[in-house]
Amino acid sequence: MKLLSIAIPCYNSENYMRKCIESLLPGGEDVEIIVVDDGSAKDRTAQIADEYAAKYPTIVKAVHQENGGHGAAVNTGIENATGLYFKVVDSDDYVKEDAYRKVLQTLREQTGIDNVLDMLICNFIYDKEGEKRKKVMNYRHILPENQLFGWEDCRHFAKGHYILMHSVIFRTKLLKECGLQLPRHTFYVDNLYVFEPLPYVKNMYYLDVNFYRYYIGREDQSVNESVMISRIDQQIRVNKLMIDYFTEHAREISPQKRLYQYMYNYLEIITTVSSVLLLRSGTEEHLAMKKELWEYLKNKDKKLFGSMRRGIMGATMNLPGRGGRKLAVDAYHICQKIFKFN
Repeated sequence: MKLLSIAIPCYNSENYMRKCIESLLPGGEDVEIIVVDDGSAKDRTAQIADEYAAKYPTIVKAVHQENGGHGAAVNTGIENATGLYFKVVDSDDYVKEDAYRKVLQTLREQTGIDNVLDMLICNFIYDKEGEKRKKVMNYRHILPENQLFGWEDCRHFAKGHYILMHSVIFRTKLLKECGLQLPRHTFYVDNLYVFEPLPYVKNMYYLDVNFYRYYIGREDQSVNESVMISRIDQQIRVNKLMIDYFTEHAREISPQKRLYQYMYNYLEIITTVSSVLLLRSGTEEHLAMKKELWEYLKNKDKKLFGSMRRGIMGATMNLPGRGGRKLAVDAYHICQKIFKFN
């Protein structure tokens, strides 16, 4: 059995997927690299995937499917994974070899012990085009280092400082047993990926290495602000699915205070991003969508709605008139500079 399965969702990725795959090959026979060609039609993505599978038949798998979007590609990666652990690396990102080797060594050390590791967390770097100083997202003051720990051992997560897809490696069996199924033809499903499995995570390990390089800079990238506004319906869909999950699993989550607070804060920041993008657009249609999103939350759970509405994020997002909307957008830009949202 492989130690680590790594899924690379690819859609018309010929210009950058080689760098991604090459950065993962040093894992050798400990890893399986699952290149998921998600219906690419405009370039040589499918051929490049097959080329690597032929060259490294015991390491690389090429899986071809009809286009289903990022979520469908991740689902396919999970379905095809045979490794003990599972990681998603997007085709325009890559990993650093020295940190990669430490990650694999840590996973090896955790296999066969009594308390099974559910989630490994590492640092990632915002590799933003044109910026000489790259922002490192680490968890040094939040999570215990180099040891197994549970949610009760976590310290406070600041606003905008969360465990993202780039940070995590999950136990493969956990992802399969929790029934995670990301929606098709929907962007921003990475938020669901690092949200829905959390109640099933009992044991975590934080390795303080700068493992993942998250590239930001392409004009067509999903986190580009104008692109996010054009796809706001998909952001709202993910936001509502997170509301559904949180409210429907509240009884399971609420007894674990640290877990509840973390998931609450993450849902709050995603709702803030949805709201401010709708405000940023400023069209009557989008302002109505913002109102409807908050009504959706209210209909799902009035207490949760009231709590979020009274919080600083909710209060800022719902100030009346143009002045209120300007304050909300200004607050967003502050977050944007600090946390590199887009």
